[in-house]
Amino acid sequence: MEMSNKTAREIWADVQANPNRARFGYGRKAVLVNIDFQRAYTRPDEFKTAYETDPRQIEHVNALAQGFRQLGWPVVWTHVAYAESAEDAGIWGTRTNTPDSLQNIKHGSRRAEFDDRCDVQHGRDLVYCKRMPSPFFETPLQSLLVWHQVDTVVVTGGSTSGCVRAMAVESLSRGYRTIVPEQCVADKHESYHFANLTDMMLKYADVVDVKETLDWLHQTAAARPV
Repeated sequence: MEMSNKTAREIWADVQANPNRARFGYGRKAVLVNIDFQRAYTRPDEFKTAYETDPRQIEHVNALAQGFRQLGWPVVWTHVAYAESAEDAGIWGTRTNTPDSLQNIKHGSRRAEFDDRCDVQHGRDLVYCKRMPSPFFETPLQSLLVWHQVDTVVVTGGSTSGCVRAMAVESLSRGYRTIVPEQCVADKHESYHFANLTDMMLKYADVVDVKETLDWLHQTAAARPV
């Protein structure tokens, strides 16, 4: 195993600076999957389970969502919530049992609510409740992607080391080009965040500046016949 005195942030910077880094690139049509933008994870002023990496994260995600809607492409928002019994959390809900535990995010609770800064357009966007890390697990997401004939998945949300990474791995495994706009994902600690950006970039996804993805959306829209 290679050893290093560099921090996770420094290693990520080295990966970003590599001019020979191969890319998966964008395809013809994409879906935007916004993972768990709920108060339990976006409001550090309310819940100790929440985190913030880029203060403009939600602003960037809203801009992406607007660009996807303008193209008529699907926008998905996920959140986690469980029954009062927590039995639907399965083995994942057995390691701890405190008011802050995952399985104690209940349907209808404030922890399960989307952050009110998020531009979730109910009736137009798709909202899925998931119970495990990957948004693909036991949700209609795969069927949605088949119906829309997408070949690219753009992933935002949190945590970088948890559900975002799980989504990236499964998205690639299902044959999709996978894009992670860096400013649109977040985690509890910079070590987890940057280590997983590095891992995703080297294996599973293109981790890019959000401006690149916004530019791609604008260019795609401009190229369409009037």
